[in-house]
Amino acid sequence: QVQLVESGGGLVQAGGSLRLSCAASGRTVSSLAMGWFRQAPGKEREFVVGIRLSGAMTSYADSVKGRFTISRDNAKNMMYLQMNNLKLEDTAVYHCAARRNDYVAYQYWGQGTQVTVSS
Repeated sequence: QVQLVESGGGLVQAGGSLRLSCAASGRTVSSLAMGWFRQAPGKEREFVVGIRLSGAMTSYADSVKGRFTISRDNAKNMMYLQMNNLKLEDTAVYHCAARRNDYVAYQYWGQGTQVTVSS
């Protein structure tokens, strides 16, 4: 069973930066396609960014392109989300997710970490 644990959330002013981390256990991150999702209060969960099983390709939601960067450290079995130039609308609970390959639904989810952007 894959377990995912996020960390790194917090309170930051608009324009600031945060780096979220996702620690995986049960399988190596190199054997998983992974991604980040977020859910703001009163809104549905939305896709933020994904990295393919090969690690060679990523996809970003338009709202975060140019500001967020996903990365994976196979040696540490970790995934990261570097978030720069944060905006008020980035406030949400951020969830790490994983799936066995690029073609099935995400099946493993972390509990989430809160990111709050203040003005």
